[in-house]
Amino acid sequence: MKKVINVVAAVIKKDKLIFVSQRGYGEFKDGWEFPGGKVNDGETEEKALKREIKEELDADIEIDKFICSVEYEYPNFFLNMKVYLTHLNKPHLELLEHEASKWINKDELDEIAFLPADKLCLNKIKEAIKD
Repeated sequence: MKKVINVVAAVIKKDKLIFVSQRGYGEFKDGWEFPGGKVNDGETEEKALKREIKEELDADIEIDKFICSVEYEYPNFFLNMKVYLTHLNKPHLELLEHEASKWINKDELDEIAFLPADKLCLNKIKEAIKD
């Protein structure tokens, strides 16, 4: 049986733009994703998301709402990802683990080479982000 990894991801919205980041390390290096990471034992998803964004981007976020849950079977593990719509408390963002990032509008989501699990939630993200 494959290992199950529980993660959270933040769709960080600023005005009409969405933040996306490119992985700078590991098996999926160079793939685009919504930032976030693993939920530790005994940690709520919301707390994990705020911690991960602080660790990866040195940013403080507020969680606006839950968008969707995605399950995806990668070759070496099974991913269970919860995706949340968020916004920055302050405009500060700094890439600490990613190699690149950009702010895009929701019409550009389909043009990004997202990792498979992130790609599965694009329609739900578009629905959650009403102009």
